[in-house]
Amino acid sequence: MLDYIIVGSGLAGIAFAETLLQNQKSFVVFENQSQNSSRIAGGLYNPVILKRFSQVWDANRQIDMANRFYAQIEDKLQIQVDFKLPIYRKFFSIEEQNNWFAASDKPTLAPFLSTHIIHKKYQAIDAPFGFGEVLHTGYLDTEVFLEAYHSYLKSLNVFQSFAFEYDKIQFEDNTVVYEKYQAKHIVFAEGFGMHANPYFKNLPLDGTKGELFLINAPDLDLDVIINTSIFILPLGNNLFKVGATYNWEDKTDLPTEDGKKELVERIQEILNCDFEIVAHLAGVRPTVKDRRPLLGTHPAHKSLHILNGLGTRGVMLAPAMALDLFDYIENGKPLNKSVDIQRYITSF
Repeated sequence: MLDYIIVGSGLAGIAFAETLLQNQKSFVVFENQSQNSSRIAGGLYNPVILKRFSQVWDANRQIDMANRFYAQIEDKLQIQVDFKLPIYRKFFSIEEQNNWFAASDKPTLAPFLSTHIIHKKYQAIDAPFGFGEVLHTGYLDTEVFLEAYHSYLKSLNVFQSFAFEYDKIQFEDNTVVYEKYQAKHIVFAEGFGMHANPYFKNLPLDGTKGELFLINAPDLDLDVIINTSIFILPLGNNLFKVGATYNWEDKTDLPTEDGKKELVERIQEILNCDFEIVAHLAGVRPTVKDRRPLLGTHPAHKSLHILNGLGTRGVMLAPAMALDLFDYIENGKPLNKSVDIQRYITSF
């Protein structure tokens, strides 16, 4: 008998699988590649909400755990996926500079906001008011990360490339049976695919569509991540990832002309150089209206659990939330009330 069945292997599912491996638990993963938000994501991790100059919830712990988690994966798989790069917030006025300094005085933000205005000249970017530097930032190459970890799971013979069929779950005493597998627990980490899950579909997973570009810009000499109304992330060889849009109505993962137009206009507001669109990508982020993940156990089926709703901050959240759910299931450690699905218990 297995300890766990994991459904979904984006950032959340992989973080939970690795947590199980580190704790000598047995499992199998089901992944049908139906959700692509982890794969096409920008992959940025940033402890500050730059729109409001406020700290991300639980940022210190999340950053610390994420740094150690991805370093362990890199060491184990002999790959590089975590790239430490500063994020520069472009200032558009003296007032924005002042707001930055006021924020950097706050004890929660002081470790993450440099108090030195950066006046470095970047070809193709006009920034007369300079930049503010966010510390402890970077990006995860999510596509390489997912491909490498999926290959690793396949080498362990614990990866199944099939759609999970919910109606095949059988409940027996304190276990579940699914086809040939008997397990103590099932953890659903399906991202926006949760809407097809009859056990958790009533939870308020909103879903926010994001579109982004891969562009070629030979005249853009950028060695940091620029963040304004969009991010510009240097990948090397004159390639940059640029995004992202936010659409709360469209729940498809198809690129749109409206998304393309919005991104082109925003790029032209920041860059004064030519660029070529190499790829146009889209995905639906698993977001929740209260901006907190969805963790916990089904009220009627104690063997069924959820790890979802990581939204735009999956890279930062996944390691910490995976450990929290594991400790909750295995050790009875209470979940933080702000992420526990008990806050939506009337949904079931």
